[in-house]
This record gives sequence, structure tokens and C-alpha cells, in this order.
Amino acid sequence: MKMHGLGNDFVVMDARAQKMPLSQRLVQTIAHRQMGLGFDQLAVIETGAGDAHLTFYNADGSTSAACGNATRCIARYLMQQTGATDLRLTTDRGDLYATDSGNGLTSVNMGQPQLDWNEVPLAREMDTLSLPIEGAPVATGMGNPHCTFFVKDAEAVDLAAFGAAHEHHPLYPQRTNVQVAHIVGPDHIRMRVWERGVGITLASGSSSCATAVAAARRGLTGRSVQIDLDGGRLSVDWRDDGVWMTGPTMHVADGVFTAEFLDSCA
Repeated sequence: MKMHGLGNDFVVMDARAQKMPLSQRLVQTIAHRQMGLGFDQLAVIETGAGDAHLTFYNADGSTSAACGNATRCIARYLMQQTGATDLRLTTDRGDLYATDSGNGLTSVNMGQPQLDWNEVPLAREMDTLSLPIEGAPVATGMGNPHCTFFVKDAEAVDLAAFGAAHEHHPLYPQRTNVQVAHIVGPDHIRMRVWERGVGITLASGSSSCATAVAAARRGLTGRSVQIDLDGGRLSVDWRDDGVWMTGPTMHVADGVFTAEFLDSCA
């Protein structure tokens, strides 16, 4: 299936009935926007202890423990398939709970943010609220590492150069997602994102959660915010039980890989 959340696009494979081994080459080829289908992340649905188990791959073939917008898309698909309005989805990040929020919106609890340096993880002990990097960004773990810069104007940043320069910063041994954000008004943030292993994306769920947490920790906003991304708006609410993210989803198309295509990636 091809799905997206605010333009953050995914190929989703339902492997509950039939397993499909995924080599790094196959993932990379599916990700190619001319030679394959193209995606920001690939997600695989498998049977699990909850309603389903989700595994995520970046466009470069690496894995990610979490992907918020893909989780929302898959939750909407499973809700429509089963009639359920609440789900428990297992991931390498842990159990994620999703709910139908009405009006076509889907919410997912991305869990508690990881705020200690070794949880993000960072290379050595330091204050995650102000990293020793020019611009003093905030480090946050959401099952994947994040580096959030608060700037005067997020739209004025050359994100292609800025994101690439910071993704591989030595303070982040597992690389990092990079966000640039500015405060629009009370509890309202404008944010753009560079995803590790992908590049610039129109939206990112885990990045939105990380930015909301960083803004609240800095005292720039409250714990419930609206975030405007290149692809649209997400609502993020940092509650006692975790960081909830709410927004629309889109199921674009269903498809079948040809034997010729699969053979070419063998």
C-alpha cells in the first residue's frame, strides 16, 4: 500500500499472512522514486502481542524503532479493517496506543520522551536541553534520536545543507533527525525536518513530538501545541501517559510487486 500523513509518505507491506524477506538492496530500490515506488519510510505489519507489530525502514535501508505518521496511517487502516476504535501496536520503541479521534483524524501515543543523554542516545554525558553545538539545540529521544534547533525563521534555513551537516554529528552515534523551528504564537510552532537516512520530508511525526517536547522544556510553549509542517498541521499533546500526536492520514493505493522487479533486487 502507498500511504501518507501530511505528505510524509510510506510504502506499507501487510506481512501478517505472507512473510517477505527484505534485503537492504530491496528496501533501497523500493524507496527509489524513479526505479521503485518511492517513500520516506517503509513499514511492515506483522502479527504481534498486540493488534499488530510494526517494523520501520528508512529510505537508505536502515531501520528505525519509531515512525509516528506511519503508525497513524497503519492504525487507520487496521481500524477500518476491524471496526476497532482503539489499538495497541507493538514496535521496537515499545507499545504504542492509537485511537480514532473523529473527523478523519487518528491519534497515537508515541510514549514518554527520552530526556537523558544515554537514552537519546548521545556520545557522552551532557545537558540534553542545550547541546554544545552552535545554536544550542535540544536533544530528545522518541525511539529515534532528534536534534531540535530553535531559530528566528525556519523557512529561511537552507535545510538541505543544514540537515546533512548535522545528521552525522559526532555527538550522535546513531545519527540524528534534525529539526529547525520557530515560535509563531502561543502554543503554535512552525517546523521543518531533515530525517536521518532520508533527507528533507514534508512532515515527520516523531520529529513533531520531539520539537513539542523541546519547546515545552525550554519554556517556549505549553505542553499542547499545533505544529505547522511543510505538508500540513499536526497537534501534539505531551500528557502524563506520553506524547500524543493527532492528524489526518491518506491511503493512496494498493499494489503488487512484480516478479521481474523482485528478481532485479535479488
